[in-house]
Amino acid sequence: MPEVIFNGPEGRIEGRYHHSKRHNAPIALLLHPHPQHGGTMNNKIIYALYQTFVQRGFSVLRFNFRGVGRSQGQFNNGQGELSDAASALDWMQSRNGNTQSCWIAGFSFGAWVSMQLMMRRPEIDGFISIAPPASMHDFSFLAPCPADGIIIHGDRDIVVPQASVDKLAQKLQKQKNIEVEYRIIKGSDHFFQKHMDKLSQEVNDYLNRTLVKAA
Repeated sequence: MPEVIFNGPEGRIEGRYHHSKRHNAPIALLLHPHPQHGGTMNNKIIYALYQTFVQRGFSVLRFNFRGVGRSQGQFNNGQGELSDAASALDWMQSRNGNTQSCWIAGFSFGAWVSMQLMMRRPEIDGFISIAPPASMHDFSFLAPCPADGIIIHGDRDIVVPQASVDKLAQKLQKQKNIEVEYRIIKGSDHFFQKHMDKLSQEVNDYLNRTLVKAA
């Protein structure tokens, strides 16, 4: 997983990138949890997602938001991080001109940013949203949600209560022309400690169903 440095709105952005050997490989962009609470591109959930997409032949990028690791700039309450994510997607697309599919995935804060980016970039056609912070941030911008995806949450999450994510999922599932799946992992906290295997299984099962359908 070669280290990459590319230009962002506030200077350089540090990432890890895998380029698929497939000519028209799909691409996946992964967004890490909150920078002010220890979130980095090396978060175990983001790393696991990275490996999952690599194994499926995607070109995959995970990166540090501004002010994290070697990425320049300072935390900007989500708006700056959204601009970082847009720059990261631009960088990926410049190296994958033949791609026919674009996915985005995020954990916690990264899930919130990823779904905002999805509203601005119509080329994103699939999402994985893990523990979206629906009790902390407004998700009303998903009106309508432009792509199919899956939301995964733990029923013992005390950082983001399940009830808030239930409401988000129910709202999205009522929208027409998209399919949003919702999976609850029993016994799991916000960080999926002791439940990483189950989380990976849910992601893989979803991709198995979705990618076969899209083929």
